[in-house]
Amino acid sequence: VPHLRFPEFSGEWVTKSINDLAVVIGGGTPDTTVKSYWDGEIQWFTPSEIGKNKYVDSSLRTITEVGLNNSSAKLLPPNTILLSSRATIGECSLSLRECATNQGFQCLVSKKCNVDFLYYLIQTKKKDLIRKSCGSTFLEISANEVRKIQVSVPSDVEQQKIAELLSLIDERIATQNKIIEKLQSLIKGITILLTAKGKPNTTIAQCLECHSSTLQESEVSHSGLYKVFGANGLVGYTDMPQMNGDAILIIKDGSGVGTTSYAQGEFSVIGTLNYLTAISNYDLRYLYFVLSVFNFQSYKTGMAIPHIYFKDYGNAKIFCPPLSEQKRIANVLGKLESKLCLEQNILASFNLQKRYLLGQMFI
Repeated sequence: VPHLRFPEFSGEWVTKSINDLAVVIGGGTPDTTVKSYWDGEIQWFTPSEIGKNKYVDSSLRTITEVGLNNSSAKLLPPNTILLSSRATIGECSLSLRECATNQGFQCLVSKKCNVDFLYYLIQTKKKDLIRKSCGSTFLEISANEVRKIQVSVPSDVEQQKIAELLSLIDERIATQNKIIEKLQSLIKGITILLTAKGKPNTTIAQCLECHSSTLQESEVSHSGLYKVFGANGLVGYTDMPQMNGDAILIIKDGSGVGTTSYAQGEFSVIGTLNYLTAISNYDLRYLYFVLSVFNFQSYKTGMAIPHIYFKDYGNAKIFCPPLSEQKRIANVLGKLESKLCLEQNILASFNLQKRYLLGQMFI
């Protein structure tokens, strides 16, 4: 029996295989050169589109019935568990209506199990899925390996009770995601409105100084006195900081090139980032908000790995009002950003609660 259980239930759970509980179905991709296979009525999912929320309804691409019939893709019924079997192995969502997937899935159609319970149960087996995956080019788990995974299940009534509890948490997570998305959109709109209400009058290089780093992630420790930031946020610690004060961090290489963040205190950055500091008579927070909505597209160079260079985008002009106005705008936008941070912390707490229950309510 699991560590955490509703008090009205007793008795041992029964061990079964995934094959006992569900039909496992793979996917496929219609020929992308045949126009009649695409832009139809059938939702067609890729692994990047699932896992954020419990339910998925609309996909980035759709296929036609002709495309479905001329590929290895299968038409899946509503309430199919779309289980990623490549790259993001173990991530999953439930389909709200009929759909199909590419070959990066091993989908589960429940036959002897509460589908919501099975959706949560399969999430607890993510490590097993990854461990059983293989491949020389990329990791992948086969349909047969998914079918053989052993799980434990309680009575139908207990399955329903567990699924209802976790579904309530997922509903709250979905709501919180929408709150964050709306707030991010609001902040971006207001930022553009406030930082572009006048004619560009100052180059970025007149406002900011750019500092580079040669620190490699391999040189960073798991513990230390000072934080080290990389493209994905905190990557480790060092005992000697590069910077003491506030700075704008900007990704200069890779897929996230041009993404900005704000750092305070004593810290360091690895070589994929530059850190920018303000020149006198300019407010750093205001400039951070300006760069957060700045379009770096025309300043990107490199085919395989995009780059941006301060010597290029530093010549671009932005609108800089008097210092007092910069501070007023930064104060308004800073309060909105603090609200966003609060909402993101609430989301993190719900995800932590869900992760705890998944670890305690299943065997």
